[in-house]
Amino acid sequence: MSVKSIVCKLLVLAVACLAMVAVGCNGGKGSAKTANVKAGTMPADATWTGVYYNPLYGWLHVVEQGDLVHGKWTRPRKDRWGELHGKADGNLLRFDWTEHEIGVVGPRSKKKGKGYFVYTRPEGDNTDDRIDGEIGTGQDEVGLPPWDGVKQRNQKPDLESIGGSGTIDVGGGDWDESSSEEGEPEPPAEPPDEADETEEKSDGLDAEI
Repeated sequence: MSVKSIVCKLLVLAVACLAMVAVGCNGGKGSAKTANVKAGTMPADATWTGVYYNPLYGWLHVVEQGDLVHGKWTRPRKDRWGELHGKADGNLLRFDWTEHEIGVVGPRSKKKGKGYFVYTRPEGDNTDDRIDGEIGTGQDEVGLPPWDGVKQRNQKPDLESIGGSGTIDVGGGDWDESSSEEGEPEPPAEPPDEADETEEKSDGLDAEI
């Protein structure tokens, strides 16, 4: 075998080793999947604020505050609810989302990811504005079923009506992560007087007799 062949094989082996090291450092994961969409102009007098409906994801309530947009949704089966927070650029909204599964605790109780919506107004008279987009898990903003929604007329969003407050009613009391009740603690009860205890014992004996 010639020296040149040996050198070539060593170079190939070195490149392969470097590639394996790079994959190991990256945890075996590729780059995040993002949507190839560009921002456009919002339709005249349009706002992200409103309520949108999708048969899979349910009712999405959205509130726009400047270029920041916040939303919450409830699935049609009422088994999950979610929230999103993002920044709008014209008719393009990119956001982070979290969805909670009702009645489940622990790591599997919620999922997180990213997503986007594009706001449009169909051509014609008396048409309803709509959003079209996708969501993904982790750092991906695509990968899950597409999410579109028609803006409902004469419906105002109510973010407070969706989701939990962080407390759960357990046995008639409020439980939270700190397992503490609000307000001042009650003072400890005073110990009974010895005289009272003697009288109570005496009464008990009389009753037995």
